[in-house]
Amino acid sequence: MSFLSRIGFIETKEQEQARLAQAPEDSTNHYLSTLPVTIEEWPKDLVVELPWEPPRTDQSYRVVVVPIEFRKDLLPEGVEEEPLPRKRHSGSWTCAVVYSNHPSYPVGGYRIVVPAAELARGRRVDLAGVPTQA
Repeated sequence: MSFLSRIGFIETKEQEQARLAQAPEDSTNHYLSTLPVTIEEWPKDLVVELPWEPPRTDQSYRVVVVPIEFRKDLLPEGVEEEPLPRKRHSGSWTCAVVYSNHPSYPVGGYRIVVPAAELARGRRVDLAGVPTQA
């Protein structure tokens, strides 16, 4: 547990999981509450495969993105500072789709917005082991 979680500044893994699980059962957040966090570092410029497996979708899809730009969550009107504990994986990322077999998310300059909690539960793709074409 990090120092910031121990002092109550950032929610713990368990608090984040409980918060996400409060979403409706068929929602993305509820699905994410069932998955472990696999990427702890700042995801900018990483290659990440998103967790798009059933039951989130009707079939397995492989969607790989590169996070480009972070956007923090907007606070409700009249609130100046995020309440404590702060969300563990808050905000969202504008991402470039670099591989996809999903018909709605083509490759080639297509951008999608992905919640930070979803990226944190994705799988980091290591391009060092991918063969290149001559």
